[in-house]
Amino acid sequence: MLEAAGPRLTALITQTEDRLTTVSSGHGAELTAHAHSTLEAGGKRLRPILVCLCAAPGDGPPVVSAAVAVELLHMATLVHDDVLDRAALRRGHPTVYAQAGRRAATATGDFLFSRAFAELAAESNPHSVAVLSEASSALARGELMQRADAWRAVSQERYLERCRLKTARLFEAACRLGAISGGRPDAADALGAFGAGIGLAFQLLDDVLDIEGPPERTGKPRGTDLLDGTVTLPLILAAQWDPALDITAGRSGADAVAFTCDRVAATGALAEVRRRALGFVSEAKGCLADLDLGGGESRALELVADGVVARYA
Repeated sequence: MLEAAGPRLTALITQTEDRLTTVSSGHGAELTAHAHSTLEAGGKRLRPILVCLCAAPGDGPPVVSAAVAVELLHMATLVHDDVLDRAALRRGHPTVYAQAGRRAATATGDFLFSRAFAELAAESNPHSVAVLSEASSALARGELMQRADAWRAVSQERYLERCRLKTARLFEAACRLGAISGGRPDAADALGAFGAGIGLAFQLLDDVLDIEGPPERTGKPRGTDLLDGTVTLPLILAAQWDPALDITAGRSGADAVAFTCDRVAATGALAEVRRRALGFVSEAKGCLADLDLGGGESRALELVADGVVARYA
């Protein structure tokens, strides 16, 4: 993917990594240590890559700032999610919550959140700040929806709205920020729609992986959503096709969760969710059809979309 976009993308991502290390330092030893442990837990930096690919060749610093801001916000939400979920692992690494407790993890998430907006504010672009602010508000609304829906049967429509708020809006924001900060403001709407589409696909496939993925691949126990009471599309569909399926199995412990995961898989729900995710990817690619981005960026964006699917193959 990086190779398809040429050396410019590689350089921007390298600068982004360096800047992430810098901005997560220098605010006390404890915050620095927890922020760095979150940063070092890894991830594919998919959202910063989207920022960089949606920017036109030209001024690098505003694009890097936007990429850093998006990743810092993403990191902040992960740390806060781990507090809410009492999660011990994230990508196979101990969480800040597990290492240092609720208060330290909450403070770390707040710190990363504040640094995200400080990074954009330094560029003095109110439009970019507004885009990130709207995405962060959507994340908060989505989290509240998810908590309200815990252990409850929900409609497919409500599930998809939750996915749009909790996941797709930040993907959309990444693409919009790339266009705005990188000299392509006229393409922001189309690129934002592309980002939203692959964000939806990403979440649907992540929910599939939660049901069938081995812990050594996902970095967390199988059926984590079930244990947390989060009702996802695989569970919604499976319950329609197998009315005896217990969506509250997580309350009965790990053995009940493993049994329910197997039962969900047996209904064919996972294949149906994959099919729908592929549809979102196809729609996302269609958003690029009328844009003149240059061969390298267009091809790389298509590879990002394909990579979302390949990650779960």
